[in-house]
Amino acid sequence: MGSLKHTGKETQENKIMSNRLTALSPHASIITLNVNRLNSPIKRHRVAKWIKEQDPTICCLQETHLSPKDKHRLRVKGWRTILQANSKEKKAGVAILISDQVDFKIRQVKRDTEGQYIMIKGTLHQEEITLINIYAPNTGAPRFIKQLLTDLKEDVKNNTIIVGDLNTPLTSMDRSSRQKINKEIVELNEKLKQLDLIDIYRSLHPEGAEYTFFSSAHETFSRIDHMLGNKASLYKFKKIDIITSIFSDHSAIRLEINYKKKAEKGTKMWRLNTMLLNNKRVIEKLKEKSKNIWRQMKMKIHHSHSYGMQQKRS
Repeated sequence: MGSLKHTGKETQENKIMSNRLTALSPHASIITLNVNRLNSPIKRHRVAKWIKEQDPTICCLQETHLSPKDKHRLRVKGWRTILQANSKEKKAGVAILISDQVDFKIRQVKRDTEGQYIMIKGTLHQEEITLINIYAPNTGAPRFIKQLLTDLKEDVKNNTIIVGDLNTPLTSMDRSSRQKINKEIVELNEKLKQLDLIDIYRSLHPEGAEYTFFSSAHETFSRIDHMLGNKASLYKFKKIDIITSIFSDHSAIRLEINYKKKAEKGTKMWRLNTMLLNNKRVIEKLKEKSKNIWRQMKMKIHHSHSYGMQQKRS
């Protein structure tokens, strides 16, 4: 019984260590989903459970339909930092949830009063990031997005990621009907090009035919939910997937971001998480590694000295 208790304790310590190391890891995941209203307590519970299962660094939600008065209803254990933009009429509504396990320092927040978008600026893994979460209206979506990007053009940099329900298929490939895109979408794509923004999913899946929404009225599938990023940051975008959701009429999109390549270039200096020094097991491992390194150095010095003596004798 004693060994079982010890194993359980070790497992808990390993879990704590893993969580702390996760905070240090130069990796992040962002999920976006149109939740199709969060007015029901049961629905909010299901969404919270889903977020815990997906365990993203950042979770972006659209169409929450929460008013400024009841925004406190959106709660998820492990994601205490929740920023929202809501309208008084309980329509639209967007939210950004940030995991407790990551050190995200928020520097600036912009939001509208209609619940159509929210933007946050800050640092993630010691790197600058600007995240914009959009819920575009059902009518005139391309024009709305184009105007919003014009208004926020000073904020759109190479560290910007734009996510959300844009209510717009960007290419004919984003429709199961393969219907051609109209003039407004063409103009929106031109705007994206001007800002060096790319469709991350299409960049990583050039021939992909996955969709995020089914229109029962038109009996067609389309990809109207998107993640956009700067083309200069394409190397960071490791993986992007579309995830089916059972509690919404939309599917989610998950993006995996890897900051490791940038870190390897030496642009950012690695810093020790001093909290790890409070863990006795970590300290013991560091001591053991130090001893091993010292032994290896002594052996190298000894071999080098012996080789030198032999060279002199010869």
